[in-house]
Amino acid sequence: MMTYREAVTYIEETPKFTKKNTLENTRAILRCLGNPQDKMKILHVAGTNGKGSVCSFLASILKAAGKRTGLFTSPHLVEINERFVVDEEQVSNEAFLEAFHRVMECIGEIEREGYAHPTYFEILFLIGMVLFEQAGVEYLVMETGLGGRLDATNSVDHPIVTVITSISLDHTEYLGNTVAEIAGEKAGILKEGVPVVYDASDPEAEAVIRKRAHELHAPAFGVRPEMYKISSMTDKHIDFSIHSGYYDYIELSISSVAEYQVMNAAEAVTAIKALDGGAEFTADTIRRGIDAMRWQGRMETVLPGVIIDGAHNEAGVEEFVKTAKRLEKDYPVTLLFAAVDDKDYPSMIQTICRELRPERVIVTEVGGYRAVEAEKSAALFRQSGMDKITAYADAEEAFAAALREKADGILFCVGSLYLAGSIKGILRRMSHD
Repeated sequence: MMTYREAVTYIEETPKFTKKNTLENTRAILRCLGNPQDKMKILHVAGTNGKGSVCSFLASILKAAGKRTGLFTSPHLVEINERFVVDEEQVSNEAFLEAFHRVMECIGEIEREGYAHPTYFEILFLIGMVLFEQAGVEYLVMETGLGGRLDATNSVDHPIVTVITSISLDHTEYLGNTVAEIAGEKAGILKEGVPVVYDASDPEAEAVIRKRAHELHAPAFGVRPEMYKISSMTDKHIDFSIHSGYYDYIELSISSVAEYQVMNAAEAVTAIKALDGGAEFTADTIRRGIDAMRWQGRMETVLPGVIIDGAHNEAGVEEFVKTAKRLEKDYPVTLLFAAVDDKDYPSMIQTICRELRPERVIVTEVGGYRAVEAEKSAALFRQSGMDKITAYADAEEAFAAALREKADGILFCVGSLYLAGSIKGILRRMSHD
């Protein structure tokens, strides 16, 4: 029998000897496991940006209502167990290992029947289904891995609501070269007669989603920026109201400095109303759930004046700079940046340099073989007009330097979820020293 660490290593090495499989392959293993997904009420969330936050808002509301709630998200920042949360508690190593062995037994069985070994993400999805069933989860909030139509999570046939967050050009090598093509892949999670809530900011994406919803007789609820109004913003929270027309006017507050979280919260509230009709999830329950939500690595304050944001594509960076511009009016800003080479990092850097004027920029490297060299990123910042640039290949050295430079201002750490994870790991080690 493997240990926890051996199991994690096995999973992490899986992409070396397998490829993405069909949904029927995943369903075969689920059948071997007793179809645990059919024993839970599942809220299925896809999108380019914001889906993790929407999932976390949903889970927080469900927990506030006293529901036994599971949350399945990706990627993890430090430990693989972060992907599996029950009532806001990460599952234990022991529970993870037990579920891993159960899944491996079924993998062995289906391989003998001629099916393929599952991929990295497929294994984690299957482990999650076992974990959540064993934990007695009633409601499961589930985030897609990549896309939607062919994603392992789409082997769940009967969700109670689907959500599609904002869509932009990302992972084009897999999902398509236009917003419409990507929206088509995301809309692959829609099911016959199941309500869908979606970000209606982009007309091209909305047209694709509404067409698919109509074909499946799925009630469709588009959320637009004009449906909510921000009443106040500070460096700790945002107060706002939602008046979407789908349900009664409601005033809410989020513990975040990021304006984009208002749209994410509005989508989550609309999804709760779409599945419930207002009967069980009261306004007070929703307020408590929205206010209590915390999401790692997304405009997260990890130390006084230190904010990490996993903005890892151009659309994410555009949202990041909206928040940073507001705060740099009152505080000097230091920026710590790192990116991976399968993202459009030159455009990300151009957006930052066009919109912000940080006192100093520090660049580093994260993401292993996908890392962009620190000096390469530094050169792009210089070309875009920034002059106070320092490059460190080592992320821990870079973070220490950024903390020194911050002084009494704000330090933003942005550019990659790998950077967010690296900093969370550094802070964890610091707390144990």
